[in-house]
Amino acid sequence: MPRYKIIVNPTSGRGFAEKMIPAIEEKLKEIGLDFDLVQTERPWHAAELAEQAALDDYDVVIAASGDGTANEVLNGLMNAQNKGKNNTAMGIITVGTGNDLAYGMNIPGNFDECFKVLSEDKRRLMDIGLVSGGDYPDGRYFGNGVGMGFDAAVGFEAVKIRWTRGLLAYLIAALRTVFLYFSAPLVQITYDENCIEQTSLMTSIMNGQRMGGGFYMAPNGDPGDGWLDLCIAASPSKMRIFQLITYFMKGTQATQPEVKTGRARKISITAIKGTLPAHCDGETLCYSGDKLVIELLPKRLEFIISEKSK
Repeated sequence: MPRYKIIVNPTSGRGFAEKMIPAIEEKLKEIGLDFDLVQTERPWHAAELAEQAALDDYDVVIAASGDGTANEVLNGLMNAQNKGKNNTAMGIITVGTGNDLAYGMNIPGNFDECFKVLSEDKRRLMDIGLVSGGDYPDGRYFGNGVGMGFDAAVGFEAVKIRWTRGLLAYLIAALRTVFLYFSAPLVQITYDENCIEQTSLMTSIMNGQRMGGGFYMAPNGDPGDGWLDLCIAASPSKMRIFQLITYFMKGTQATQPEVKTGRARKISITAIKGTLPAHCDGETLCYSGDKLVIELLPKRLEFIISEKSK
């Protein structure tokens, strides 16, 4: 019988995950899974637990969390692959704040539906990204995307908002960021045969589709298609930023003159003037980096996904 390791970050979703542990255990028993559940105790603990679970031949590791812990679990499983253990799949039970990584992997945001997906056990090999630079010169893996500039600064601000979660927290953070922060850097972006040099509001490199719980950076992104999707926005006025936000919420920003899109398998971003605040899957890469290199690793990690399309 397949063995499942459930990794819960009790602080995910502003403490929501810890409150849901009894319900998680009950639901897993209802669908007849052979599992054991462990809670994380410190940053990067989920990565260590996931890696050890793969080395111990667990069939599936499930992150009961939001994007940050899910990213740690993904990194742990990739680290295990680097040690020759590549037979462990990943699942997500969405009890976090943004749940964008789950969304990109076609895993439902509804708590009860997650268990229906686990019971159906439909799997797909997904592409994984690797970003090097900032605080991670040796690289950090990601499943959903890397954000540099304004969207990273918004994510850093959203973490400070404790009284709400999800899209509302990111919208409030975006408003604060426009007025309290953002000096857009002059950057050079190189991918394939293209080289762009501009003052850039933000650069998003997507494997999935969405960031911040409701901003569709790559509405047509597919983490199994062998490509990373680029969304590059030049720096407009503050009032124009507010207008652009509405387009990003609908996924129609490519119609706007400040926005360039593209696809690539390897991208290099260098700050010529200023610095690059950056995140991957919502986790901080750096507050003031100078260069990041992102590459795609095709068909690297099996996910348990929904059969229904979004």
